[in-house]
Amino acid sequence: MHRQQLLSLLNDYKTVFMEEKAMAERTRRFVAAHTDCFNRALMPAHVTASTWVLNPSHDFTLMLHHRKLHLWLQPGGHADGDADILRVALKETSEESGIDLSQIRLVSEAIFDIDIHTIHESAHDPRHEHFDIRFLVEIDNQLPLPGNDESHDLGWVALDQVSRFNNALSLRRMVQKTRMLNSQRRR
Repeated sequence: MHRQQLLSLLNDYKTVFMEEKAMAERTRRFVAAHTDCFNRALMPAHVTASTWVLNPSHDFTLMLHHRKLHLWLQPGGHADGDADILRVALKETSEESGIDLSQIRLVSEAIFDIDIHTIHESAHDPRHEHFDIRFLVEIDNQLPLPGNDESHDLGWVALDQVSRFNNALSLRRMVQKTRMLNSQRRR
């Protein structure tokens, strides 16, 4: 995927959430302005990728306790120069969960969610922003979760319990989107 492909996905993206509409437009402008937007060395911001992982019945999501950030989050990470942001999201999900890529089902190639968030200064990096592009995937929640060393822990969290792990607006928004999706599936 070339940067132009991400711009196309961003141009096609629609959301009912006003704060996310603003983030989507800001992300589109950022990607259009920076040919190196996938490079983590680009400061004060760069594009990252993640997935919202649901079990097949869409009542649990996979969350991990990030070792560096000390937060419960969805799987994801840096593009490290790879312009195929969907491939990055799937690769990061496989690496962080320990589940083989063949066991991860992409629900749609369309963007599921967009978030811009600040990463605070650390010993490794200055304060910067992530323009996070999120895709929806499914994984069988009966599979073992080997994880990797990037997380303290990982596991399946019931949708109604996500806010107990992380009450961030973007996670609440993805839970709400999941509920909307579930109500459409039941029709």
